[in-house]
Amino acid sequence: MAIPQLSSGRPICILVAAMGGEGGGVLTGWLVGAAQREGYPVQSTSIPGVAQRTGATTYYIEIWPEKTDRRPVMCLNPMPGQVDVMIASEFVEAGRAIANGYVSPDRTLLIASTHRVYAVAEKSAMGDGRFDAGRLFRAAQDHAKRTILFDMDQAAKDAGSILNAVLLGALAGSGALPIPSDAFEAGIRSEGKAVDSNLAGYRFGLAHGRGELEQAAAQPQARSNGATVMSEHIMRLPDAAKRMAMEGVRRLADYQDDAYAKLYLDRLDRVAALGDDGLTADVARHLALRMSFEDVIRVAQLKLKPERFAAIETEQRVKPGQPYAVAEFLKPGIEEIAGLLPPALAHGILGLSERRGWSKHLHLAMTVRSNRIGGYLKLRLLSGLRGWRPHSFRYAEEQARIADWLDLIMRAAKKDIQLAREIAECARLIKGYGDTFKRGVGNFALIRARVILPALDGRIPVAQATDAVVQARTAALADPEGDSLAKTLAAFEDSLSRLPQAAE
Repeated sequence: MAIPQLSSGRPICILVAAMGGEGGGVLTGWLVGAAQREGYPVQSTSIPGVAQRTGATTYYIEIWPEKTDRRPVMCLNPMPGQVDVMIASEFVEAGRAIANGYVSPDRTLLIASTHRVYAVAEKSAMGDGRFDAGRLFRAAQDHAKRTILFDMDQAAKDAGSILNAVLLGALAGSGALPIPSDAFEAGIRSEGKAVDSNLAGYRFGLAHGRGELEQAAAQPQARSNGATVMSEHIMRLPDAAKRMAMEGVRRLADYQDDAYAKLYLDRLDRVAALGDDGLTADVARHLALRMSFEDVIRVAQLKLKPERFAAIETEQRVKPGQPYAVAEFLKPGIEEIAGLLPPALAHGILGLSERRGWSKHLHLAMTVRSNRIGGYLKLRLLSGLRGWRPHSFRYAEEQARIADWLDLIMRAAKKDIQLAREIAECARLIKGYGDTFKRGVGNFALIRARVILPALDGRIPVAQATDAVVQARTAALADPEGDSLAKTLAAFEDSLSRLPQAAE
């Protein structure tokens, strides 16, 4: 591939955005070393990112595309509209670069891995806070002169290398630099660390960069973990709900036991009897999630799953027999601890905590080494409380909430099936644990009291109530603090006050 024609007296400007542990510094070192060995003046700088997945560390490299004994003057920072090659180790980091003006349709080659590492804002959103991958693909195609996009993280895992080697190979194969591939391979060999695996990753990326491998938009493919055997009970459900019901049974049998999965199907039968397949499918999905609410027991269960340790070993490239450590940082509060107790005792402790303000600052912080015998036994003890769960305060509390939600759906279906479906969708508000869970429960309680119950009691028209549930749910999901929800409900009630009284 031909080397790009650059204006006289101008360096090749490369910006790299990489998260911790992905070897952005090593990648920069490989680039700088190769340029120096080939006799091209080069300069690099870096700006550290921040913790908790809110930004990557950026590395800026300028390579003078002509061999010269004179030292040219280069810039320390990238300028929007002046970046020739933008490299992103994760797809949203590519989106950040586009938003910041570092990807230009007349100049920039965008090289990015399409895998995702979810940001804190995505994971803490009240609803589905994930960025739209399709939108990122469109932005990449619209804003870059040329793109090399595929799942480089998976390619690195397959090769047993680190992501940075695949990124380097993709850049080398693109032809954007006046540096031959052999120079990069020599740099990897001279470093003397994980040479074989890094070369394997580099060569995979090189083939992609040269267009020798299929570069279909490498968006993650959905994977189904549904149950492999359908029970006669599930077969009686509408076709639209069968697949979700199978997954719900599998999930809840793992979460608690077969009897709990049977309770799920019995509850779903009540909804299926209403005769609306779409409503049954919606409830099948939301009910499975609500019945597998997160408590201390569930956290311990998930941390001990063999497939989790297998995933850790794969992600960290742990070799057979190689020792490694897994540190679990746990900080259950008084509410999580009380949730394990019998209801009467939990009520007393929580009441005392509320009066004395303990819930705001009392937590039991601990670090558990889950792959060591002591830590493993602690988590095994917690997960072994699964048999006690039905006698706990949290279980009783959640079953009451689920029963109320199902009752609202059943009552609404007798008036309007669309209203019932919107109430079912309100289950999206309640998820997670801690403050996120409490906000969701509180938001649903407001919508229930000020829209749903008045509609079911005939105090407000069903059509307006259906629209109001949609608007209120959307507002609650978009604004964790609840200000948008409060304004939406107030506006709805104000609009009702201007209408003549309507009888159902």
